[in-house]
Amino acid sequence: MLKKYLFLTKPGILFGNFVTALGGYFVAAQGSVDFLLLLLTLLGTLFVVASGCVVNNVIDQDIDSKMQRTQNRAMVKKSISIPVALVFALVLGVIGFSILWFWVNAYAFLFAVIGFVVYVGFYSLWTKRTTIHQTIIGSLSGAAPPVIGYTAVANQFDLGALLIFIGYAFWQMPHSWGIAVYRFDDYKNAGIPILPVARSIHRTKVESLVYVILFCITMNGLYFYGYANWIYMIVLNALSLYWIYLTIQGFKAEDDQVWAKQYFMFSVKLITVISLIFSFTSTAPLKPIVFF
Repeated sequence: MLKKYLFLTKPGILFGNFVTALGGYFVAAQGSVDFLLLLLTLLGTLFVVASGCVVNNVIDQDIDSKMQRTQNRAMVKKSISIPVALVFALVLGVIGFSILWFWVNAYAFLFAVIGFVVYVGFYSLWTKRTTIHQTIIGSLSGAAPPVIGYTAVANQFDLGALLIFIGYAFWQMPHSWGIAVYRFDDYKNAGIPILPVARSIHRTKVESLVYVILFCITMNGLYFYGYANWIYMIVLNALSLYWIYLTIQGFKAEDDQVWAKQYFMFSVKLITVISLIFSFTSTAPLKPIVFF
């Protein structure tokens, strides 16, 4: 039974958000890590994300039942009831938001709220089922954890936080479309109007190339504005160039699903490496442009 509750929180998504929150924290910390603050930030973020994932499972029961990769989820199989799942989500959310409010700071709490509301309200309840622009909305919630990590240290929203938010949001687009092409039949059967299904796989590849380039340009801003050193810049551009190469390879792929699986998996490896490399790419003390 415990395993069912664990999978209700979507461990894969939790890991991804753990890594990106870690990356945001390391950018702001600049090599000076307060491990207690780091622990509290990560715990708060993960509990909030877990809460949102549980609510998403409740909302998406009908969609999940039509998709091969999700048809065995607990909510689809009715092995966990809706009231119990919602109480579980409430407990996780209260714990997560409380940690961020009482032991981190108001900025981290604010972006956790923004990420949760966008993911549950604007994405899960609304745009996922109604518009091709769902991925853009989802990317905003996906970019919240690294900003939570950043603001936990900086205690302000500045240029560094903005670059991280935009960069990680850009990354979400080709990453999400990669799995949508790989699981094309699932999304089509569920009637989800994501780009490959609603338009075409070719257009998805074109737009993916645009967003990969935008990701590379934005994330280079962290180097040019002094938030990361030359090691980060070299690694970022090497990985980004290979991601661009994989995107271009997609235009002549004989099997789109095989290509998309490789493409999706590389996007995960890329963002993991980029997020972790921030831990040893500190620069001189920052004098950031502060927005609020």
